[in-house]
Amino acid sequence: MFVRRVRVLSALVWVAGIAGMIVSSIRGNNNGWVISCGMATALASLILFTVSAATGAEPIEVFDEVRAEALEGDVQALIDGGADEEALRTLVRDAMRLGRRR
Repeated sequence: MFVRRVRVLSALVWVAGIAGMIVSSIRGNNNGWVISCGMATALASLILFTVSAATGAEPIEVFDEVRAEALEGDVQALIDGGADEEALRTLVRDAMRLGRRR
C-alpha cells in the first residue's frame, strides 16, 4: 500500500513538474521557476526509480543443501533401480528450469 502511494505521488509530482516547466518557460521565462520545477521532476523520477528497484525484485532463494542431497538420493535410488541416468538427469534439469520460470 505504501509503495503504491509513493509511486502515485511521484508520478503526480513528475507530471506537475513538467507542466510547471512548460508554463514558467512560456510566461516570462523565469529561470528560477524552470529550474525549481525541473529539480522537482528529477527528484520525483529518482524516488520512483529507487522505490521500483528496491521493491520490484523477489528475494533471492537460499540454496537448500538438505533438499539438494535428498533429491540426489532419490535420483540415485532410481538409477540403482534401473532407470537411465542421462535421461533422468535431463528430466530433473528440465523440471528445475521450468520451476525457475514461475
